[in-house]
Amino acid sequence: MVTPSQTNTIDFDTAKLQRLGYSGNRTQSLRPISLAQLRQQLTLQLQTSLEVERILQLFFSTVQRLVPLDALAYQHSAGDLRLEFGERASHSAGYRLSHEGEYLGELIFRRKLRFSDEELAQLESLLASLLFPLRNALLYRSAVQKALRDPLTNTGNRIAMDQILQREVDLARRNLQPLSLLMLDLDHFKRINDQHGHSVGDEVLKAVATSLKSQLRNVDMVFRYGGEEFLVLLSGTCREAAGIVGERLRQAVLGLQCLAQGQAIDLSISIGCATLLPGESVESLLRRADSALYVAKRDGRNRLSMAG
Repeated sequence: MVTPSQTNTIDFDTAKLQRLGYSGNRTQSLRPISLAQLRQQLTLQLQTSLEVERILQLFFSTVQRLVPLDALAYQHSAGDLRLEFGERASHSAGYRLSHEGEYLGELIFRRKLRFSDEELAQLESLLASLLFPLRNALLYRSAVQKALRDPLTNTGNRIAMDQILQREVDLARRNLQPLSLLMLDLDHFKRINDQHGHSVGDEVLKAVATSLKSQLRNVDMVFRYGGEEFLVLLSGTCREAAGIVGERLRQAVLGLQCLAQGQAIDLSISIGCATLLPGESVESLLRRADSALYVAKRDGRNRLSMAG
């Protein structure tokens, strides 16, 4: 029996013929026909989507026709993916999914009552129907993410920025929530490239991007806007709070320790901040953030300027 703290590893390449609810030393499933029918139904349903969340929602709702559940949780640490459906409960059965050595994430079933051995066998059988749809969805998600990320800094690229910024502005307007932008420019970046070479410049950009992300919430987003320019999207953030965040980012970059052939590189950023106005377009918001950045650079760099 699986205890609440126990985690199982399932490798379907070596165990896909075992623990199907009626195999080995287990009691034969009380409803083998229903189990087989449900597996067939799952196989068809889960092929209708390439979205991880949709696939897991379908799996969660369909599995409950055979084994009652209160919640299903899924996480894939490498893919920065964490999903949960239903309400947490005291008993759980956790599984580490893998295929040919490929890690596919951790899945946890939860409910108020303890799972029986037969119910665990049924769940494990149904997991076999999830394997390939989940793998395909993860591959698709990875491909989409790569298409929307800057390969050097691992921040969002301009394509992602254009898509997400419009969506977030629409949401902020619909929900009457604040939204702010920080436009950042790495000061004297050309001098770094000229003195130390472009490879060092690339390492500096990566270090700055990592520093920015480490200072932000999970819901905040960073995009590489240009060569040495970044855009930070702060959803649900008013003008005053955005100014505090901007100052925190400026101080974080000042504290970075970057060396080139044993020589310390002085780093700083200039920041322009703009907060969405009622009825304002994305283009206008970006223009005001860019204008504020220009003021920060004009007034001596290494400072934050707030748009009027």
